Amino acid sequence: MSEPSSPSVLSQTLARSRLGVGPVVFTVLAAAAPLTVVAGGATAGFAVTGLTGIALAYLVMAAILMIFSIGYVAMARQIVNAGAFYTYITQGLGKRSGVAASFVAVLGYNVMQVGLYGGFGVVLAAFIKEQFHTTLPWSVWALFGWMAIAWLGGRRIDLSGRVLAVLLIGEIAVALLFAAVQLAHPAGGEVSFTTLSPGNLFTGPVAAVAGATAIAGFVGFENTAVYSEETRDPQRTVPRATYFAVAFVGLIYGFCTWAMIVATGPDHIVERATAEGSELIFTLSAPYLPSFVITLGHLFFITSLFAAALSFHNTSARYHFALGREGVLPAVLGRTSPRTKAPLSGSLLQTIIGLAGIAAFAVFGWDPFLQMFFWLTVLGGFGVLILMVFTSIAVAAYFTRPRNRGSVGAIRGVIAPIVAAALLAVVLVATVAKFDVLTGVDPASPMRWILPGSFAVAGLLGFLRALYLKARRPTVYAAIGLGANRDTTVGNVATSTGARL
Repeated sequence: MSEPSSPSVLSQTLARSRLGVGPVVFTVLAAAAPLTVVAGGATAGFAVTGLTGIALAYLVMAAILMIFSIGYVAMARQIVNAGAFYTYITQGLGKRSGVAASFVAVLGYNVMQVGLYGGFGVVLAAFIKEQFHTTLPWSVWALFGWMAIAWLGGRRIDLSGRVLAVLLIGEIAVALLFAAVQLAHPAGGEVSFTTLSPGNLFTGPVAAVAGATAIAGFVGFENTAVYSEETRDPQRTVPRATYFAVAFVGLIYGFCTWAMIVATGPDHIVERATAEGSELIFTLSAPYLPSFVITLGHLFFITSLFAAALSFHNTSARYHFALGREGVLPAVLGRTSPRTKAPLSGSLLQTIIGLAGIAAFAVFGWDPFLQMFFWLTVLGGFGVLILMVFTSIAVAAYFTRPRNRGSVGAIRGVIAPIVAAALLAVVLVATVAKFDVLTGVDPASPMRWILPGSFAVAGLLGFLRALYLKARRPTVYAAIGLGANRDTTVGNVATSTGARL
Protein backbone atom coordinates (compact mmCIF):
# COMPACT_ATOMS: atom_id res chain seq x y z
CA MET A 1 0.00 0.00 0.00
CA SER A 2 1.77 3.12 -1.22
CA GLU A 3 1.87 6.58 0.26
CA PRO A 4 -0.89 8.86 -0.96
CA SER A 5 0.37 11.18 -3.66
CA SER A 6 -0.66 14.67 -2.60
CA PRO A 7 -4.35 14.54 -3.48
CA SER A 8 -6.03 17.83 -4.19
CA VAL A 9 -8.19 19.61 -1.65
CA LEU A 10 -11.30 19.12 -3.77
CA SER A 11 -10.67 15.41 -4.30
CA GLN A 12 -10.73 14.82 -0.55
CA THR A 13 -13.76 16.97 0.25
CA LEU A 14 -17.36 15.86 0.58
CA ALA A 15 -20.17 18.16 -0.53
CA ARG A 16 -20.59 20.96 2.00
CA SER A 17 -23.87 22.33 3.41
CA ARG A 18 -26.14 20.10 1.33
CA LEU A 19 -28.09 18.57 4.23
CA GLY A 20 -30.26 20.10 6.92
CA VAL A 21 -31.92 18.39 9.88
CA GLY A 22 -34.73 16.94 7.74
CA PRO A 23 -32.62 15.08 5.15
CA VAL A 24 -30.28 13.74 7.86
CA VAL A 25 -33.26 12.46 9.87
CA PHE A 26 -34.75 10.84 6.76
CA THR A 27 -31.43 9.13 6.04
CA VAL A 28 -31.17 7.82 9.60
CA LEU A 29 -34.78 6.65 9.75
CA ALA A 30 -34.40 4.98 6.34
CA ALA A 31 -31.49 3.00 7.76
CA ALA A 32 -33.68 2.15 10.75
CA ALA A 33 -36.31 0.90 8.25
CA PRO A 34 -39.36 0.83 10.57
CA LEU A 35 -41.46 -1.51 8.45
CA THR A 36 -38.53 -3.85 7.82
CA VAL A 37 -37.73 -4.04 11.52
CA VAL A 38 -41.32 -4.61 12.62
CA ALA A 39 -42.31 -7.00 9.83
CA GLY A 40 -38.97 -8.79 9.50
CA GLY A 41 -36.71 -8.17 12.47
CA ALA A 42 -39.30 -8.35 15.26
CA THR A 43 -41.10 -11.40 13.89
CA ALA A 44 -37.79 -13.17 13.31
CA GLY A 45 -36.82 -12.25 16.86
CA PHE A 46 -40.02 -13.79 18.24
CA ALA A 47 -39.55 -16.92 16.15
CA VAL A 48 -35.85 -17.48 16.78
CA THR A 49 -35.68 -16.59 20.48
CA GLY A 50 -39.14 -17.66 21.65
CA LEU A 51 -39.38 -14.51 23.79
CA THR A 52 -42.40 -12.22 24.10
CA GLY A 53 -40.57 -9.17 25.48
CA ILE A 54 -39.17 -7.81 22.22
CA ALA A 55 -41.39 -4.69 22.18
CA LEU A 56 -40.08 -3.88 25.65
CA ALA A 57 -36.53 -4.55 24.46
CA TYR A 58 -36.89 -1.86 21.79
CA LEU A 59 -38.09 0.67 24.36
CA VAL A 60 -35.30 -0.20 26.81
CA MET A 61 -32.64 0.07 24.12
CA ALA A 62 -34.04 3.46 23.05
CA ALA A 63 -33.67 4.68 26.64
CA ILE A 64 -30.09 3.40 26.85
CA LEU A 65 -29.23 4.98 23.51
CA MET A 66 -30.65 8.32 24.63
CA ILE A 67 -28.14 8.21 27.51
CA PHE A 68 -25.42 7.20 25.06
CA SER A 69 -26.38 10.10 22.77
CA ILE A 70 -25.67 12.68 25.47
CA GLY A 71 -21.91 12.07 25.30
CA TYR A 72 -22.02 11.18 21.60
CA VAL A 73 -23.60 14.53 20.72
CA ALA A 74 -21.17 16.40 22.97
CA MET A 75 -18.32 14.79 21.03
CA ALA A 76 -19.99 15.51 17.67
CA ARG A 77 -20.08 19.22 18.54
CA GLN A 78 -16.31 19.14 19.08
CA ILE A 79 -15.25 16.98 16.13
CA VAL A 80 -16.77 17.04 12.62
CA ASN A 81 -15.64 13.95 10.71
CA ALA A 82 -17.33 11.39 8.45
CA GLY A 83 -15.55 8.67 10.44
CA ALA A 84 -17.79 9.24 13.52
CA PHE A 85 -17.25 6.27 15.91
CA TYR A 86 -13.77 5.64 14.52
CA THR A 87 -12.77 9.29 14.93
CA TYR A 88 -14.16 9.62 18.44
CA ILE A 89 -12.41 6.46 19.64
CA THR A 90 -9.18 7.73 18.08
CA GLN A 91 -9.46 11.06 19.87
CA GLY A 92 -10.36 9.45 23.19
CA LEU A 93 -8.37 6.22 23.33
CA GLY A 94 -5.57 6.73 20.81
CA LYS A 95 -4.78 5.91 17.23
CA ARG A 96 -4.25 2.17 17.60
CA SER A 97 -7.63 1.75 19.26
CA GLY A 98 -9.17 4.01 16.63
CA VAL A 99 -7.86 2.02 13.67
CA ALA A 100 -8.96 -1.22 15.35
CA ALA A 101 -12.42 0.32 15.76
CA SER A 102 -12.46 1.41 12.11
CA PHE A 103 -11.99 -2.18 10.95
CA VAL A 104 -14.81 -3.28 13.24
CA ALA A 105 -17.02 -0.52 11.78
CA VAL A 106 -16.23 -1.43 8.18
CA LEU A 107 -17.06 -5.09 8.84
CA GLY A 108 -20.25 -4.25 10.72
CA TYR A 109 -21.68 -1.87 8.14
CA ASN A 110 -20.70 -4.08 5.23
CA VAL A 111 -22.37 -7.22 6.58
CA MET A 112 -25.45 -5.16 7.47
CA GLN A 113 -25.74 -3.81 3.93
CA VAL A 114 -25.07 -7.17 2.26
CA GLY A 115 -27.61 -8.84 4.53
CA LEU A 116 -30.30 -6.40 3.43
CA TYR A 117 -29.88 -7.50 -0.18
CA GLY A 118 -30.94 -11.00 0.91
CA GLY A 119 -34.12 -9.73 2.53
CA PHE A 120 -34.88 -7.46 -0.43
CA GLY A 121 -34.43 -10.26 -2.97
CA VAL A 122 -36.54 -12.81 -1.08
CA VAL A 123 -39.43 -10.44 -0.33
CA LEU A 124 -39.52 -8.97 -3.84
CA ALA A 125 -39.39 -12.45 -5.43
CA ALA A 126 -42.37 -13.55 -3.32
CA PHE A 127 -44.30 -10.38 -4.19
CA ILE A 128 -43.70 -10.74 -7.94
CA LYS A 129 -44.71 -14.40 -7.82
CA GLU A 130 -47.93 -13.58 -5.93
CA GLN A 131 -48.94 -10.61 -8.08
CA PHE A 132 -47.71 -11.60 -11.55
CA HIS A 133 -47.18 -15.39 -11.29
CA THR A 134 -43.59 -14.95 -12.40
CA THR A 135 -40.94 -17.03 -10.71
CA LEU A 136 -37.33 -15.90 -10.72
CA PRO A 137 -34.57 -16.59 -8.18
CA TRP A 138 -34.22 -14.16 -5.27
CA SER A 139 -30.73 -13.28 -6.50
CA VAL A 140 -32.09 -11.81 -9.75
CA TRP A 141 -34.29 -9.37 -7.83
CA ALA A 142 -31.47 -8.63 -5.40
CA LEU A 143 -29.34 -7.62 -8.39
CA PHE A 144 -32.00 -5.15 -9.54
CA GLY A 145 -31.81 -3.45 -6.14
CA TRP A 146 -28.02 -3.64 -6.24
CA MET A 147 -27.88 -1.83 -9.60
CA ALA A 148 -30.20 0.96 -8.46
CA ILE A 149 -28.19 1.46 -5.27
CA ALA A 150 -24.92 1.45 -7.22
CA TRP A 151 -26.27 4.28 -9.39
CA LEU A 152 -27.66 6.36 -6.50
CA GLY A 153 -24.50 5.85 -4.42
CA GLY A 154 -22.45 7.88 -6.89
CA ARG A 155 -24.94 10.73 -7.10
CA ARG A 156 -25.40 13.84 -4.94
CA ILE A 157 -26.27 12.92 -1.37
CA ASP A 158 -29.33 15.19 -1.39
CA LEU A 159 -30.75 13.07 -4.26
CA SER A 160 -30.53 9.96 -2.09
CA GLY A 161 -32.07 11.99 0.72
CA ARG A 162 -35.10 12.87 -1.40
CA VAL A 163 -35.58 9.27 -2.50
CA LEU A 164 -35.32 8.06 1.10
CA ALA A 165 -37.77 10.72 2.31
CA VAL A 166 -40.51 9.62 -0.09
CA LEU A 167 -40.08 5.93 0.67
CA LEU A 168 -39.82 6.52 4.42
CA ILE A 169 -43.02 8.56 4.73
CA GLY A 170 -44.94 5.80 2.95
CA GLU A 171 -43.62 2.97 5.08
CA ILE A 172 -44.17 4.81 8.37
CA ALA A 173 -47.76 5.59 7.39
CA VAL A 174 -48.38 1.92 6.56
CA ALA A 175 -46.74 0.67 9.76
CA LEU A 176 -48.83 3.01 11.92
CA LEU A 177 -52.04 2.17 10.03
CA PHE A 178 -51.47 -1.56 10.55
CA ALA A 179 -50.68 -1.01 14.24
CA ALA A 180 -53.89 0.99 14.71
CA VAL A 181 -55.95 -1.75 13.06
CA GLN A 182 -54.33 -4.43 15.20
CA LEU A 183 -54.96 -2.50 18.43
CA ALA A 184 -58.58 -2.01 17.39
CA HIS A 185 -58.98 -5.79 17.09
CA PRO A 186 -57.17 -7.33 20.07
CA ALA A 187 -57.13 -11.07 20.62
CA GLY A 188 -59.90 -12.07 23.01
CA GLY A 189 -61.29 -8.54 22.84
CA GLU A 190 -58.84 -7.23 25.44
CA VAL A 191 -55.72 -5.10 24.99
CA SER A 192 -52.90 -6.79 26.91
CA PHE A 193 -49.99 -4.90 28.50
CA THR A 194 -48.38 -7.94 30.11
CA THR A 195 -45.44 -8.11 27.69
CA LEU A 196 -44.54 -4.51 28.56
CA SER A 197 -44.16 -5.36 32.23
CA PRO A 198 -40.66 -4.63 33.63
CA GLY A 199 -40.59 -8.20 34.86
CA ASN A 200 -39.96 -9.28 31.27
CA LEU A 201 -36.47 -7.82 31.59
CA PHE A 202 -35.54 -10.59 33.99
CA THR A 203 -37.02 -13.59 32.22
CA GLY A 204 -34.92 -15.36 29.63
CA PRO A 205 -32.13 -13.78 27.58
CA VAL A 206 -33.99 -10.49 27.10
CA ALA A 207 -30.78 -8.50 27.48
CA ALA A 208 -29.38 -10.46 24.55
CA VAL A 209 -32.48 -9.71 22.49
CA ALA A 210 -32.01 -6.03 23.28
CA GLY A 211 -28.35 -6.30 22.36
CA ALA A 212 -28.77 -7.84 18.94
CA THR A 213 -32.38 -7.99 17.73
CA ALA A 214 -33.14 -4.51 19.09
CA ILE A 215 -29.73 -2.94 18.44
CA ALA A 216 -29.85 -4.15 14.84
CA GLY A 217 -32.91 -1.97 14.40
CA PHE A 218 -31.15 1.11 15.74
CA VAL A 219 -28.02 0.71 13.62
CA GLY A 220 -27.79 3.75 11.38
CA PHE A 221 -28.41 6.51 13.88
CA GLU A 222 -24.63 7.09 13.73
CA ASN A 223 -25.39 8.56 10.29
CA THR A 224 -26.14 11.84 12.01
CA ALA A 225 -22.40 12.23 12.61
CA VAL A 226 -21.26 10.35 9.50
CA TYR A 227 -22.93 13.06 7.40
CA SER A 228 -21.65 15.92 9.58
CA GLU A 229 -19.22 17.14 6.92
CA GLU A 230 -22.11 17.46 4.46
CA THR A 231 -24.61 19.19 6.76
CA ARG A 232 -25.43 22.83 7.30
CA ASP A 233 -24.35 23.90 10.79
CA PRO A 234 -23.32 20.42 12.06
CA GLN A 235 -23.09 21.66 15.67
CA ARG A 236 -26.87 22.11 15.61
CA THR A 237 -27.96 19.61 12.96
CA VAL A 238 -26.24 16.52 14.41
CA PRO A 239 -27.62 16.83 17.98
CA ARG A 240 -31.17 17.56 16.85
CA ALA A 241 -31.20 14.73 14.32
CA THR A 242 -29.64 12.26 16.78
CA TYR A 243 -32.08 12.81 19.63
CA PHE A 244 -35.12 12.88 17.36
CA ALA A 245 -34.07 9.73 15.48
CA VAL A 246 -33.43 7.64 18.60
CA ALA A 247 -36.66 8.71 20.29
CA PHE A 248 -38.82 8.30 17.19
CA VAL A 249 -37.35 4.95 16.17
CA GLY A 250 -37.66 3.52 19.69
CA LEU A 251 -41.28 4.57 20.01
CA ILE A 252 -42.40 3.33 16.60
CA TYR A 253 -40.59 -0.02 17.00
CA GLY A 254 -42.01 -0.57 20.47
CA PHE A 255 -45.54 0.55 19.55
CA CYS A 256 -45.88 -1.44 16.32
CA THR A 257 -44.33 -4.60 17.78
CA TRP A 258 -46.60 -4.39 20.83
CA ALA A 259 -49.61 -3.96 18.52
CA MET A 260 -48.81 -7.30 16.87
CA ILE A 261 -48.64 -8.94 20.30
CA VAL A 262 -52.02 -7.47 21.19
CA ALA A 263 -53.56 -8.75 17.95
CA THR A 264 -52.30 -12.31 18.38
CA GLY A 265 -52.39 -12.44 22.18
CA PRO A 266 -49.20 -12.79 24.26
CA ASP A 267 -49.51 -16.58 24.37
CA HIS A 268 -49.61 -16.94 20.59
CA ILE A 269 -47.18 -14.33 19.23
CA VAL A 270 -44.21 -16.72 19.10
CA GLU A 271 -46.27 -19.45 17.43
CA ARG A 272 -47.73 -17.07 14.85
CA ALA A 273 -44.38 -15.41 14.13
CA THR A 274 -42.75 -18.80 13.64
CA ALA A 275 -45.45 -19.96 11.25
CA GLU A 276 -46.00 -16.76 9.28
CA GLY A 277 -42.72 -14.86 9.54
CA SER A 278 -42.69 -11.43 7.89
CA GLU A 279 -46.26 -11.99 6.62
CA LEU A 280 -47.65 -11.78 10.15
CA ILE A 281 -48.09 -8.00 10.17
CA PHE A 282 -50.07 -8.26 6.92
CA THR A 283 -52.26 -11.25 7.83
CA LEU A 284 -53.23 -9.60 11.11
CA SER A 285 -54.44 -6.49 9.25
CA ALA A 286 -55.86 -8.06 6.06
CA PRO A 287 -59.36 -8.90 7.41
CA TYR A 288 -60.01 -5.24 8.27
CA LEU A 289 -58.49 -3.35 5.33
CA PRO A 290 -59.08 -3.28 1.55
CA SER A 291 -56.83 -5.66 -0.36
CA PHE A 292 -55.11 -2.81 -2.22
CA VAL A 293 -53.90 -1.41 1.13
CA ILE A 294 -52.32 -4.76 2.00
CA THR A 295 -50.70 -4.87 -1.43
CA LEU A 296 -49.42 -1.32 -0.88
CA GLY A 297 -48.06 -2.45 2.48
CA HIS A 298 -46.10 -5.22 0.79
CA LEU A 299 -44.69 -2.70 -1.68
CA PHE A 300 -43.56 -0.42 1.12
CA PHE A 301 -42.00 -3.40 2.91
CA ILE A 302 -39.93 -3.96 -0.23
CA THR A 303 -39.01 -0.29 -0.55
CA SER A 304 -38.17 -0.24 3.17
CA LEU A 305 -35.54 -2.91 2.58
CA PHE A 306 -34.27 -1.00 -0.44
CA ALA A 307 -34.09 2.29 1.47
CA ALA A 308 -32.19 0.65 4.32
CA ALA A 309 -29.72 -0.95 1.90
CA LEU A 310 -29.18 2.42 0.18
CA SER A 311 -28.65 4.17 3.50
CA PHE A 312 -26.07 1.62 4.67
CA HIS A 313 -24.38 1.74 1.27
CA ASN A 314 -23.89 5.48 1.73
CA THR A 315 -22.66 5.02 5.30
CA SER A 316 -20.15 2.34 4.29
CA ALA A 317 -18.94 4.44 1.37
CA ARG A 318 -18.25 7.36 3.72
CA TYR A 319 -16.34 5.12 6.11
CA HIS A 320 -14.22 3.91 3.20
CA PHE A 321 -13.72 7.55 2.21
CA ALA A 322 -12.72 8.68 5.72
CA LEU A 323 -10.20 5.86 6.09
CA GLY A 324 -8.82 6.32 2.58
CA ARG A 325 -8.41 10.06 3.11
CA GLU A 326 -6.27 9.38 6.16
CA GLY A 327 -4.22 6.58 4.59
CA VAL A 328 -5.57 3.81 6.82
CA LEU A 329 -7.06 2.21 3.70
CA PRO A 330 -5.80 2.77 0.13
CA ALA A 331 -5.70 6.48 -0.71
CA VAL A 332 -7.88 6.03 -3.81
CA LEU A 333 -10.85 5.48 -1.47
CA GLY A 334 -10.35 9.01 -0.13
CA ARG A 335 -11.30 10.65 -3.44
CA THR A 336 -14.67 12.15 -4.26
CA SER A 337 -16.43 12.77 -7.56
CA PRO A 338 -15.51 16.21 -8.98
CA ARG A 339 -19.12 16.71 -10.09
CA THR A 340 -21.29 15.24 -7.31
CA LYS A 341 -18.76 15.32 -4.41
CA ALA A 342 -19.94 11.80 -3.52
CA PRO A 343 -17.28 9.36 -2.24
CA LEU A 344 -17.18 7.64 -5.62
CA SER A 345 -14.34 5.17 -4.95
CA GLY A 346 -15.78 4.19 -1.58
CA SER A 347 -19.18 3.70 -3.19
CA LEU A 348 -17.65 1.55 -5.93
CA LEU A 349 -15.93 -0.65 -3.34
CA GLN A 350 -19.21 -1.07 -1.49
CA THR A 351 -20.91 -1.97 -4.77
CA ILE A 352 -18.32 -4.68 -5.41
CA ILE A 353 -18.75 -6.07 -1.89
CA GLY A 354 -22.53 -6.16 -2.33
CA LEU A 355 -22.21 -8.04 -5.62
CA ALA A 356 -19.78 -10.52 -4.08
CA GLY A 357 -22.19 -11.17 -1.21
CA ILE A 358 -25.16 -11.80 -3.48
CA ALA A 359 -23.08 -14.06 -5.73
CA ALA A 360 -21.67 -16.09 -2.83
CA PHE A 361 -25.09 -16.84 -1.31
CA ALA A 362 -26.57 -17.65 -4.72
CA VAL A 363 -23.73 -19.93 -5.86
CA PHE A 364 -23.41 -21.87 -2.60
CA GLY A 365 -27.16 -22.09 -2.05
CA TRP A 366 -27.11 -20.57 1.41
CA ASP A 367 -30.41 -19.43 2.90
CA PRO A 368 -30.92 -15.80 1.71
CA PHE A 369 -33.41 -14.93 4.44
CA LEU A 370 -32.23 -16.66 7.62
CA GLN A 371 -28.49 -16.71 6.99
CA MET A 372 -28.06 -13.68 4.75
CA PHE A 373 -30.73 -11.31 6.00
CA PHE A 374 -31.24 -12.25 9.65
CA TRP A 375 -27.76 -13.49 10.58
CA LEU A 376 -25.89 -10.67 8.85
CA THR A 377 -28.12 -7.86 10.09
CA VAL A 378 -27.92 -9.22 13.65
CA LEU A 379 -24.16 -9.49 13.21
CA GLY A 380 -23.96 -5.90 11.98
CA GLY A 381 -25.92 -4.76 15.01
CA PHE A 382 -23.53 -6.64 17.26
CA GLY A 383 -20.58 -4.84 15.66
CA VAL A 384 -22.15 -1.44 16.25
CA LEU A 385 -22.87 -2.43 19.85
CA ILE A 386 -19.14 -3.06 20.33
CA LEU A 387 -18.38 0.35 18.83
CA MET A 388 -20.85 2.11 21.09
CA VAL A 389 -19.31 0.61 24.23
CA PHE A 390 -15.84 1.81 23.26
CA THR A 391 -17.14 5.16 21.98
CA SER A 392 -18.71 5.84 25.39
CA ILE A 393 -15.42 5.05 27.11
CA ALA A 394 -13.56 7.22 24.60
CA VAL A 395 -15.90 10.18 25.12
CA ALA A 396 -15.41 10.02 28.90
CA ALA A 397 -11.63 9.78 28.44
CA TYR A 398 -11.61 12.73 26.02
CA PHE A 399 -13.52 15.07 28.32
CA THR A 400 -11.52 14.18 31.44
CA ARG A 401 -8.39 15.68 29.88
CA PRO A 402 -7.62 19.16 31.23
CA ARG A 403 -7.65 20.86 27.83
CA ASN A 404 -11.11 19.46 26.97
CA ARG A 405 -12.72 19.47 30.41
CA GLY A 406 -14.17 22.97 30.25
CA SER A 407 -15.93 22.53 26.91
CA VAL A 408 -18.85 20.53 28.37
CA GLY A 409 -20.13 19.84 31.86
CA ALA A 410 -19.25 16.74 33.86
CA ILE A 411 -22.69 15.21 33.36
CA ARG A 412 -22.63 15.35 29.56
CA GLY A 413 -18.93 14.73 29.10
CA VAL A 414 -18.15 12.12 31.74
CA ILE A 415 -21.05 10.79 33.82
CA ALA A 416 -23.50 10.07 30.98
CA PRO A 417 -20.85 8.29 28.85
CA ILE A 418 -19.74 6.15 31.81
CA VAL A 419 -23.34 5.16 32.58
CA ALA A 420 -23.94 4.38 28.89
CA ALA A 421 -20.74 2.32 28.70
CA ALA A 422 -21.77 0.26 31.73
CA LEU A 423 -25.30 -0.40 30.44
CA LEU A 424 -24.14 -1.22 26.91
CA ALA A 425 -21.38 -3.48 28.27
CA VAL A 426 -24.00 -5.51 30.15
CA VAL A 427 -25.97 -5.90 26.94
CA LEU A 428 -22.80 -6.82 25.04
CA VAL A 429 -21.83 -9.55 27.49
CA ALA A 430 -25.38 -10.96 27.49
CA THR A 431 -25.40 -10.89 23.69
CA VAL A 432 -22.19 -12.93 23.44
CA ALA A 433 -23.48 -15.38 26.05
CA LYS A 434 -26.72 -15.98 24.12
CA PHE A 435 -25.54 -15.58 20.54
CA ASP A 436 -26.71 -19.10 19.69
CA VAL A 437 -30.23 -18.20 20.82
CA LEU A 438 -30.22 -15.01 18.78
CA THR A 439 -29.18 -16.72 15.57
CA GLY A 440 -31.05 -19.96 16.13
CA VAL A 441 -27.95 -22.13 15.71
CA ASP A 442 -27.06 -25.17 17.77
CA PRO A 443 -25.00 -24.22 20.87
CA ALA A 444 -22.35 -26.69 19.69
CA SER A 445 -22.17 -25.18 16.19
CA PRO A 446 -18.88 -23.42 15.37
CA MET A 447 -20.94 -20.59 13.81
CA ARG A 448 -22.01 -19.69 17.35
CA TRP A 449 -18.45 -18.40 17.92
CA ILE A 450 -17.30 -17.69 14.36
CA LEU A 451 -19.90 -14.96 13.80
CA PRO A 452 -19.19 -12.79 16.86
CA GLY A 453 -15.50 -13.74 16.77
CA SER A 454 -15.15 -12.15 13.33
CA PHE A 455 -15.10 -8.75 15.02
CA ALA A 456 -12.21 -9.77 17.27
CA VAL A 457 -10.29 -10.70 14.12
CA ALA A 458 -11.22 -7.39 12.45
CA GLY A 459 -10.14 -5.42 15.53
CA LEU A 460 -6.84 -7.29 15.69
CA LEU A 461 -6.13 -6.63 12.01
CA GLY A 462 -6.87 -2.94 12.56
CA PHE A 463 -4.55 -2.82 15.56
CA LEU A 464 -1.75 -4.46 13.53
CA ARG A 465 -2.39 -2.02 10.69
CA ALA A 466 -1.93 0.87 13.11
CA LEU A 467 1.35 -0.59 14.36
CA TYR A 468 2.55 -0.92 10.77
CA LEU A 469 1.66 2.69 9.98
CA LYS A 470 3.39 3.94 13.11
CA ALA A 471 6.58 2.05 12.27
CA ARG A 472 6.71 2.43 8.49
CA ARG A 473 4.56 5.46 7.61
CA PRO A 474 4.72 7.84 10.58
CA THR A 475 3.38 10.86 8.68
CA VAL A 476 0.23 8.93 7.80
CA TYR A 477 -0.03 7.64 11.38
CA ALA A 478 0.23 11.20 12.71
CA ALA A 479 -2.80 12.29 10.68
CA ILE A 480 -5.12 9.49 11.82
CA GLY A 481 -8.32 10.89 13.26
CA LEU A 482 -7.89 14.41 11.85
CA GLY A 483 -10.06 13.90 8.75
CA ALA A 484 -10.66 17.08 6.78
CA ASN A 485 -8.33 18.96 9.14
CA ARG A 486 -5.22 17.23 7.87
CA ASP A 487 -3.04 19.07 5.34
CA THR A 488 -3.37 18.03 1.71
CA THR A 489 0.36 17.34 1.58
CA VAL A 490 1.03 14.08 3.36
CA GLY A 491 3.44 14.49 6.22
CA ASN A 492 2.22 17.93 7.26
CA VAL A 493 -0.49 17.57 9.86
CA ALA A 494 -2.54 20.67 10.49
CA THR A 495 -1.42 22.14 13.77
CA SER A 496 -4.54 24.22 14.28
CA THR A 497 -6.78 21.25 15.04
CA GLY A 498 -5.53 20.72 18.56
CA ALA A 499 -6.03 16.97 18.07
CA ARG A 500 -3.95 14.54 20.08
CA LEU A 501 -1.23 12.95 17.96
